[in-house]
Amino acid sequence: MDAFLSLGVGLGLSAACGFRVFVPLLVASIAAQAGYLPLSPGFEWIGTREALVAFATATLLEVIAYYIPWLDNVLDAIATPAAVIAGIVVSASVFTDLPPLLKWGAALIGGGVAGITQGTSVLLRLKSALFTGGLGNPLVSTAELIAALVVALLAILLPLACLVLIAGLCIAAFRLTGRLVFGRHRNRGGASSPS
Repeated sequence: MDAFLSLGVGLGLSAACGFRVFVPLLVASIAAQAGYLPLSPGFEWIGTREALVAFATATLLEVIAYYIPWLDNVLDAIATPAAVIAGIVVSASVFTDLPPLLKWGAALIGGGVAGITQGTSVLLRLKSALFTGGLGNPLVSTAELIAALVVALLAILLPLACLVLIAGLCIAAFRLTGRLVFGRHRNRGGASSPS
């Protein structure tokens, strides 16, 4: 796989880990077993039947858990570091044509992308919990699940388009995070005012 394409695949899968930790690993495992996704030496285990069963089970449990009130917010505390680690692992697993220093440097960036995505979704869930008493959280969970699946599939099928999407997601995440954290928006005069 071309190095630039593998960057698109790896960073795309990493971004998807920020929405759901195990969905991109499951998608990568399925794609590797189908012979569609080459894996780096040492990461061939991701494409094994045992890994597929483990990722499918973990994905199912993760999806169900995010629909349980209060547990979804507790899971975010665990999922944030797990998303970063999963982002590093899944991106390193597909960087097949990169020298080791560049591979692991890019994998760390992948972990950062997963962290940005996860951090933004945590803030959205907290805002949803505050404004809807948790009733809106299942909608947030559904949106995150769909985003994880779409981004993971896009990373494998159209990696260059996924790179553009990730850049847009990161920009949107920084803007949204600023609004969620500071609760401000710009009015026409350019001055900040509380929401």
